[in-house]
Parts: sequence; structure tokens; C-alpha cells
Amino acid sequence: MSKDQRGSQASKLDTVREYYRRNDAGDFPAELFTPDFQFFFPKFGVGHGPAEFLELGGGLMRATIRQAAHHVDDLVLIEQGDRVAAEGVTEGVGHDGVAWCGGKTPGGRFCSIFEFNPEGLISRMHIYLDPDYTSRDRAGFVWPKRASEQW
Repeated sequence: MSKDQRGSQASKLDTVREYYRRNDAGDFPAELFTPDFQFFFPKFGVGHGPAEFLELGGGLMRATIRQAAHHVDDLVLIEQGDRVAAEGVTEGVGHDGVAWCGGKTPGGRFCSIFEFNPEGLISRMHIYLDPDYTSRDRAGFVWPKRASEQW
């Protein structure tokens, strides 16, 4: 939906929540973004626009994730000027059949920074997380005994 359809009073926080809800439903809400928005994802790097973002998502679904969802109602959202920080958790199942749930398993916590243009569209979204959702990379645990600790 366009900015007008969302209503001129749609807040940045509402836009971020809508992004996560629609993304989890398998719908990339391109109308919430500028056509050339910049994004970052670990091990993918910096990309621009919907086509490259869909390339990122398709790669995750083909190689790593069978299903995933963000805990949208539990997001910690902080707005300052034209930016929103979103801290939260995901849960899901990898292609290996191993489940994760942020806060209960090593994988699943994230923080993303959204930047908005003057028209209220997302112009930049940088996602910070460990893409080893199911903790398969045991060698990457610098403190192996902590792998079973509270997350």
C-alpha cells in the first residue's frame, strides 16, 4: 500500500512492524521502501533495491531456513529522528530440521536499523545477527561451554 493508503499518520514504528509481519507472511512490502533502498546482511554484504533483497531472502530459504518468524509483538523499538532501531528474536526451523528460538537457543536474536526518507519510506535497513541460526558452526563458539548457557 502507498504512503497515502497507509495514512499520513502512519508512524515509523508502525511501518517497521508492518514490514516484519508481511515479511513473515512471505510478502516483501516494496511500497514501504524507496526503490533503491540500501540493506546490509551478514555474509551477504550491502545490497540495493527489492531484486537484491529478494536474492538474499531466496538464498536464505534455499540454503538455511525452512521456516522462520519474528516475534513482532515483543520487538523493542527505539525511534530517534529518521531512524528506528528494532531489537528482537526469531524462531524457526533450519533445513537440517533443527529448531531455534531466540532467547532460548544461541541463534535467533537480531537488531536492525531502519532509516526513513522525508516521505516516510525506508531508505536503508541494516540487519545485524548471526546467520548461523541453528548453531551448526560449533567451531565458531569461541567459548564452547557457553553454548549451553542461558541465551
